[in-house]
Amino acid sequence: LLQLGQHSCLAGLKTLLLTVSRAVTDDILITFSPTEGPSKLNTTEKGKAGKIHLPREIFRSLRNKTVHVVVTVLNIQQLGMFKEINQTAQVLNNTVVGITVGDSSISGLQEPVQLMFTHRELPQGVTRQCVFWDASKGQAGGWSSSGCATQPGDKGTVCSCDHLTFFTLLLSPALDVSTAKALTVVATAGCGVAMAFSIFTMAFCIFIRYRFRFEETVRINLGLHLNLMGSLFLLNLAFLLNSGLSGRAHPSTCRVLGGLTHYCLLCCFTWTALEGCQLYLLFVKVLGIYIHRYLAKLCLVGWGFPVLVVGVAGIIGSYGEYSIHSTDHQVIARMCWITSKHLLVHYITNCGYFGLIFLFNMAIFGVVTQKSCSLQGTGAVQGYQKPWKVALVAAGLFCLLGATWALVFLTYGVSSTAMLYLFTILNSSQGIFIFIWLVVLYYPKTKETTGSLSFIIRHDKTATASQ
Repeated sequence: LLQLGQHSCLAGLKTLLLTVSRAVTDDILITFSPTEGPSKLNTTEKGKAGKIHLPREIFRSLRNKTVHVVVTVLNIQQLGMFKEINQTAQVLNNTVVGITVGDSSISGLQEPVQLMFTHRELPQGVTRQCVFWDASKGQAGGWSSSGCATQPGDKGTVCSCDHLTFFTLLLSPALDVSTAKALTVVATAGCGVAMAFSIFTMAFCIFIRYRFRFEETVRINLGLHLNLMGSLFLLNLAFLLNSGLSGRAHPSTCRVLGGLTHYCLLCCFTWTALEGCQLYLLFVKVLGIYIHRYLAKLCLVGWGFPVLVVGVAGIIGSYGEYSIHSTDHQVIARMCWITSKHLLVHYITNCGYFGLIFLFNMAIFGVVTQKSCSLQGTGAVQGYQKPWKVALVAAGLFCLLGATWALVFLTYGVSSTAMLYLFTILNSSQGIFIFIWLVVLYYPKTKETTGSLSFIIRHDKTATASQ
């Protein structure tokens, strides 16, 4: 039997008391609301109240004992409780829900307790996390997510936890205003410097190609680097235009600028993939390779394929103003990009596309490393051909480009701010890194030592032919 009582002890605190006088044979459902408080019956407005689902497992061990089930709804803004030091996340509706059964501590439940926090549609980029108050965390306690799972939904979020305590839903903005401004300054400065070094690098590649015009492998490799640097130059330029014009541009201009930025980004990804394909052909398919107008065909793919993707995305109206909001719907940053209504286009054409390229380059990196080690073991690489230089030739662009772009997958969660800074700094400095890398590899060189990659390929071909 259940006896129900409700008490409002303090402003901002509402408590529901259920007295359990025999083992419960069914689950218990409780509703709660920041304004109405908790209730055994659904007395609050339909669809506005949160729900608590207490599984039967909690009550199986009671054996006719009489215990109190206490559900407490706290408004922590009024009570001044549950404040974590340096907390940046926002508690949903300033509401914390506490659940206790009797005097015992309940944890390790096989069937979890479920709390559904109802809320309106959240701003884009806001991360939600189910947490409980851990009094043992730090000196004053803090929020922890251990033992709790978060199941996001459009009209609410379900928290499934294997213990009973005080729970809430934390909303963490992807960026705050100060971080967004700092990242914009860092990215703008980095892109400006990277554009200058991109010009230096392209001029350097043209000079080296002319100097070693009889080394076909070197010419093709430098041609790939030249196009890759060109795509990076255009991407940095598009970003600078975007940051300067977004928020003030006409909607049609913003759509064009968003499509241009997307096109330059896809070109950068595609040329990174073509670099991986070139390494595969050189280190795996080392014999009998001849493709008529090879570099021209690569240019058709590198610059042409993104046109098709951007064209399809433009037809369905994917481009426009994209805004990043805080948890209170304040606009933090604006840019001309893929709109919030078409984020699936972003996930497929950017995240998914680069993810496949990154996995492919990872596999190529493994093959190249294995080849370099085997050549060193057979004595083909001698003298000035040091192992670190061989590995640098094979994996330089992969590490400097693929690895830095992959940091975007780590910009979620607790370390998102640090990862965003690292991602912004490394990717806006790509032009500088690649310029230094190419200078170290190709200059100064004599004809006998020109093109470490060509040196390795020639020895690999000789070894394969002799076998």
